[in-house]
Amino acid sequence: MPDESAKPIIAITMGDPCGIGPEIIAKALASGQVHPACRPLVVGSAWSMEQAIDLVGASLTVREVESAQGVGTSPGTVDIVDPHNLSPEDVVVGQVTPACGKAAMEWVTRAAELALAGQVDALATAPVNKEAASLAGYKAIGHMELLQELSGAPDVATMLMTGRLWVVHLTTHRSLRRACDYVTKEQILGKLRLTHDSFGQAGIPSPRIGVAALNPHGSDGGLLGNEEADEIGPAVEEARKLGIDARGPVPADIVFHQAIQGSYDVVLAMYHDQGHIAVKVHGFEASITANLGLPFVRTSVDHGTAFDIAGKGVAHHDSMLEAIRMAVSLSLGEGLS
Repeated sequence: MPDESAKPIIAITMGDPCGIGPEIIAKALASGQVHPACRPLVVGSAWSMEQAIDLVGASLTVREVESAQGVGTSPGTVDIVDPHNLSPEDVVVGQVTPACGKAAMEWVTRAAELALAGQVDALATAPVNKEAASLAGYKAIGHMELLQELSGAPDVATMLMTGRLWVVHLTTHRSLRRACDYVTKEQILGKLRLTHDSFGQAGIPSPRIGVAALNPHGSDGGLLGNEEADEIGPAVEEARKLGIDARGPVPADIVFHQAIQGSYDVVLAMYHDQGHIAVKVHGFEASITANLGLPFVRTSVDHGTAFDIAGKGVAHHDSMLEAIRMAVSLSLGEGLS
């Protein structure tokens, strides 16, 4: 018999309960694919979890536990840490509400505290709603920003993965106008170092990093901008001197195709949509997110709260399953696979 206590404990945060988070967690836990690999611990509202289980018709029972030490191994039981920071009447499925935005961010905070205390082995997060979090008074409206703030990590990055396409982002939740200001030699070199080191820790000692250009056609020799010559190119050159296998800048309309074909292990995109669009077009249903630079493992679904379909029971849980699978793999030191 396998030692159940040796399985990693994965904290699964519910996300905004007005969205599809509760139902994709219910579907994932009912699939039979989660408990054989880990001991899942949901952090969120027990009431919302029960509603989601009824919605998807799953044969699951919710059990509240006080801490990660109480996590069991029964595939028919959903163990949940519920801080009781949300009333059922505050949950309006499909709508932005400050109360749910606040609760969702507090659940992420609680899960991070468990990870920092060594009580859980990794986090796998369902989506929060940034507008709801902002209305609740949060300035760090995304998972990565909040987790960096809580952990004190000096440098972090978001990496999206689907199939053979893995993309690290120079910036994420910034307007395009502001994101362009961060395309500097120093910022790019920092992300190249972080990517190189993170892949090394995950069992890929010398990752081939394709570096995307910012401007169309890689600036056409300076006709369409100077960031490639002044910032991106020098950062790549400096990185190579440090033993980092960085290549570029490569025009963004070809670099992702080259990565899919096997030319690179990972691409460094210059801003949010440059990388996100490529990943979601290539393989949206199974795409996931992982953070580089945090002192604990955190993976996530690569989609939003989907208020338009929340409460209908039609949301796909593929990304949630893949996020949990990757959290297990990374927590066990099995690397990026």
